[in-house]
Amino acid sequence: MFSTSTRSMDSLVRFLHSLLSMNNQIMTRQTDLRRIIDNLSSAVLLFDAEYRLQFMNPAAEMLFAASARHLLGQGVGELLFCPSGDAEHNLAKAVNSGHAITERQLSLMLPDQSQVIVDCTIIPIQDSDQASGVLVEIQQIDRHVRISREEHLLSQQEAARDLIRGLAHEIKNPLGGLRGAAQLLEKELSDLALSEYTQIIIDEADRLQSLVDRMLGPNKLPDIASVNVHTMLERVRNLVLAESGGTVRIIRDYDPSIPEVHVDSDRIIQALLNIARNAAHAISDQADGWIKLKTRILRQFTIGNIRHKLVVQISIEDNGPGIPEQIIEKLFYPMVTASDGGTGLGLSIAQSMINQHGGLIECNSKPGETMFYVMLPVECTNAKD
Repeated sequence: MFSTSTRSMDSLVRFLHSLLSMNNQIMTRQTDLRRIIDNLSSAVLLFDAEYRLQFMNPAAEMLFAASARHLLGQGVGELLFCPSGDAEHNLAKAVNSGHAITERQLSLMLPDQSQVIVDCTIIPIQDSDQASGVLVEIQQIDRHVRISREEHLLSQQEAARDLIRGLAHEIKNPLGGLRGAAQLLEKELSDLALSEYTQIIIDEADRLQSLVDRMLGPNKLPDIASVNVHTMLERVRNLVLAESGGTVRIIRDYDPSIPEVHVDSDRIIQALLNIARNAAHAISDQADGWIKLKTRILRQFTIGNIRHKLVVQISIEDNGPGIPEQIIEKLFYPMVTASDGGTGLGLSIAQSMINQHGGLIECNSKPGETMFYVMLPVECTNAKD
């Protein structure tokens, strides 16, 4: 009898081991599936049988500019504003048909009233013979256009930087010889009045040398450290206010939950300051002019061809006259400027400094609204000189 009990216990132990192994496999599969969904670039939303949101992945959080914690439990009609009719009706249509429905190139209105172009797929989830929920996949089409534009912008910036480095080498060598010759000539002149002309040569050579150095940007390695984005923005704000005598109205819209970024703070401040100074100049003749500084976090965001888990988006907006359409595409090239008396180096240098940190600056402009977006990855990057 003891032997029989032992065999029964052994069988029970083996059964429990096999059951535990199955549970571990199920949990592993669930973890793997969750990881896959979380890393999809498409927005995925799961609604229950009553069309209330039960799950959304990070891409959906980024699309709706809100965390899942704030949106879970909301009805589909509160989230999606479909151009072809009531969103709940469209989900019910897919459920009743029992088949997935895809609508392409929809102009989808988001809760913040912005519009995006998307492909939308509605997939009913069947549990036995009854529908237990609906899966909605939203793929943002204009996002692919943006990524292509960013890659083009980054390649343009790299080509411009290589061109400037080559020109700088060709210009600086003869400039040094020219300045040295002028100094030697000045020592040989017997008429001191003529030294005025040699001094002009020396001063102009120094000015050109300074211009070339500014076009090249910083010539030392970045000093990377963890820094709060809003600390840098407040420094920029105070500098712009001081330079304008406190006459510029600056609005702040900060997201306090943004983590620290790993950057060279001096370079980022200089880049942001170059943009903010342009904005202040643009509204200098307007009695109702203003500048808005805004920060937001973007999840699973692609800059160029690299995808980042978290990206800080810094927006610098003004209500000035806007940037002329004919220069908007080449705005970040050296020597391109929309203002009288400008050197056209500020935005080129700003773009270069942000690029060194794996980031990018973009611009949208129309009369009464100019918006510069500065994107910086949160995770530590190997900043380039």
